[in-house]
Amino acid sequence: MAEIEKTLRDSDLGINPNSDGTVIRINLPQLTEERRREYIKLAHTKAEDAKVSIRNIRRRAKEEIDHLVKEGKIGEDEGTRAEKELESFTKKHVENVDSILKVKEAELLEV
Repeated sequence: MAEIEKTLRDSDLGINPNSDGTVIRINLPQLTEERRREYIKLAHTKAEDAKVSIRNIRRRAKEEIDHLVKEGKIGEDEGTRAEKELESFTKKHVENVDSILKVKEAELLEV
């Protein structure tokens, strides 16, 4: 219980938990415009981190496809097709992250 309380207090959420031994209570004040903007910046940062992760996965998958083509385990046409499919998946997931970010930003801005 004490560890949870300490973690909440040390987080960047700006909250101060109160504990009575069995229950942790957190008072959440109304969001100010400034705090909303901070959350939006945080959401943008998290979205960019997600996009970087997606691109890293794409890079590793492309390297694996290139390796398989070089080894002769798959043909050039199959490799090209796999790369196009990989790009399609990557684009789809990056767009998904962007759409989630837009929804979250609108949600944070509404009063």
